[in-house]
Amino acid sequence: MPRPYIAVELKHLVIERAQGRCEYCQCRADYATETFPIEHVVPISRGGKIESENLALSCSSCNGHKYNAVEAIDPISDSLIPLYNPRQHEWTKHFGWNEGYSRIIGITPTGRATVVRLQMNHLGSVNLRKALYFVGKHPPKNFEKSK
Repeated sequence: MPRPYIAVELKHLVIERAQGRCEYCQCRADYATETFPIEHVVPISRGGKIESENLALSCSSCNGHKYNAVEAIDPISDSLIPLYNPRQHEWTKHFGWNEGYSRIIGITPTGRATVVRLQMNHLGSVNLRKALYFVGKHPPKNFEKSK
């Protein structure tokens, strides 16, 4: 099936709204090795539309691990939980950082299920966050420390 077309203006809106970061793991696009795709929060295969409120900037890792999922298992309750939706949820209500800002911690069932499903703490991302923290480029300035 061909990829659905997203207008250039809409792509720019999504990138600007995300401040050039993955809306899931907060990875910076300007330090990534691959271009970030515009992803459908609710996948087209599940009835999602090509509209601003259903689009998010996502790193390749989060996008690939999310695939067409909208829910995942919370590792604590073992319940099927809706994934984090950057258009409906506030990041800091569902996620926090460890002491060195290298690992994302899910602090709600949605946060925990999303961290696991999207593999937000895979080695490459953790190492990049450590390096960027060391040079003062991580965490994003608008995120307060939470544990």
